[in-house]
Amino acid sequence: MRSHASRRRRTTTTLLAAGTALAATFTVAGCGSSGQGGTSADGTTTITFMETMAASTQKTTLEQLTSAFEKANPKIKVKLEVEPDYATLYAKETAAVSAGNAPTIGQVYPDWAATFAKSQVILPVSSFAGSSTPAQLSGFYAGVKNELYLPDGKLWLWPFNKSVEVMFDNPALLKAKGLSYPTTWDQFATVAQKVSGGGVTAISVDPGTASGPGAGTTWLETLDYAYGGAPFAKDGSPQFTAPTMVKALGYLAGLKKSGALALGTDYPGETALAAKKGAFDVSTSAGYYYEGQAVGGKFALGTQDLPAGPAGKANILTGTDLTMFASASKAQQNAAWKYMQYLTEPAQQATWAAGTGYLPVTAKALPDMSAYVSKNPWVTGAVSALQYAKSEPPYGWIEKSEGALAVAIQDVVDKGADPASALADAQRTAQAAKAAG
Repeated sequence: MRSHASRRRRTTTTLLAAGTALAATFTVAGCGSSGQGGTSADGTTTITFMETMAASTQKTTLEQLTSAFEKANPKIKVKLEVEPDYATLYAKETAAVSAGNAPTIGQVYPDWAATFAKSQVILPVSSFAGSSTPAQLSGFYAGVKNELYLPDGKLWLWPFNKSVEVMFDNPALLKAKGLSYPTTWDQFATVAQKVSGGGVTAISVDPGTASGPGAGTTWLETLDYAYGGAPFAKDGSPQFTAPTMVKALGYLAGLKKSGALALGTDYPGETALAAKKGAFDVSTSAGYYYEGQAVGGKFALGTQDLPAGPAGKANILTGTDLTMFASASKAQQNAAWKYMQYLTEPAQQATWAAGTGYLPVTAKALPDMSAYVSKNPWVTGAVSALQYAKSEPPYGWIEKSEGALAVAIQDVVDKGADPASALADAQRTAQAAKAAG
């Protein structure tokens, strides 16, 4: 199971829509202490954490950190409730809330949190931290910190598993062609064309589908930012017909025309790279472990910061955050807040990053992970992107809107449609999704 995903998640419209009924069901179910934990006679408080770190080093590292926390806080017991994927996680969180049996804290995407907040089933950080600006907040990277606020301006979230887009590559293949890693997207197009041929297509991506965007859609949005645009306005309004987005989609069409780009499914870039049939793969930094497993020592895997565009470097923040459910008792809130803060302390962030491939949310963790960074110098560029990486507006219609972009990519790249026309269709679909809420 690959919990980092090729895109940030694969939920469904049905699951997102289900959240709109939360307010009513929560009122009926009541808002008392969680049925999954409390304080025992000996003063031990049990908290539950519903999450999806279900496999590989992500699972073992979280268990390691949680065990260390319990040892340092013997009167707190943390019960990890592991779900296999993000769609299941959201469904379980929604069902638990509706049944009056919510976990104490949960792993969430901001748009899920916005739905929960609207239904008043989660708590703003200020209600259990005693401040709207907890001490650790100022130490988080800017891109990370910006994502923690919902449209009402309140701090509702606390960071958890964060990553950005990086470019994996085969340095030996580039060297054999007398090429080096490009620093701009214009250079990338030139290098990609030169390295393609003889059974090699420089890069393959999965744009996703109308119901679930993939890494190719993330790449398109990143290019839009690199050209000076933004896929969405702050209020979530789609901006797909802007000249920057048209240029970004045209860039992908140009790569395909030159024989340097192919579309596929199920991690096609990773598969091609590992088979030496591709030179690059754009994916999340959390995919480093899986890319390495796929390559399996056939060559030294390269990992690079994304090239820059005319507007400079651009990237998109991926991963989830933590939120506190309103049914937690005061004792559980206090215990859970200690745990949430513990996970974001520099020492724990260093362990988390080195163990999982996710990135530390604070620069204060870097001195504690110097040995890891020395062996993985790509981390330096990846963490720097956390300062400027953009987050998607936290609205339920965003994913469906991105699904329309995935369709536009397929129409243009594989079917030869005009980028402006395809994006006009995507804009109409996205506007309809926004109107439907």
